[in-house]
Amino acid sequence: MEAIARLNNVPTSPRKMRLVADLVRGQRVGNALSILKFTPNHGAIKLEKLLLSAIANWQAKNPDAKLEEADLYVKMIQVDGGRMLKRLRPAPQGRAHRIRKRSNHVTLVVDAFNTEVTADEVETKENAN
Repeated sequence: MEAIARLNNVPTSPRKMRLVADLVRGQRVGNALSILKFTPNHGAIKLEKLLLSAIANWQAKNPDAKLEEADLYVKMIQVDGGRMLKRLRPAPQGRAHRIRKRSNHVTLVVDAFNTEVTADEVETKENAN
């Protein structure tokens, strides 16, 4: 069973956050945490906290399952553009340059590798094809 964690309005540009998100996409949770811990980018700190939140959400959904036996991995991580603050910086000869302070929204999904597939899921996939 998967667990979702979202982080909204992070004051980092989406492009910089995607660089960090690409490092942990598809990784096992333990490996992803160690990657984020030693990545020097500012977005890694935010993603590490988000990943820990997703793990806590998974534990809340599955109180009888053990975290060590679950073999969690980062199923999906998506970085979308958030709101943009528009500012003006003075320029020569009475002009102004526009400054766009970007933000982003991050959605992270963790899931267990050993999830059993039910007959209903297989049947719906076959019908979709």
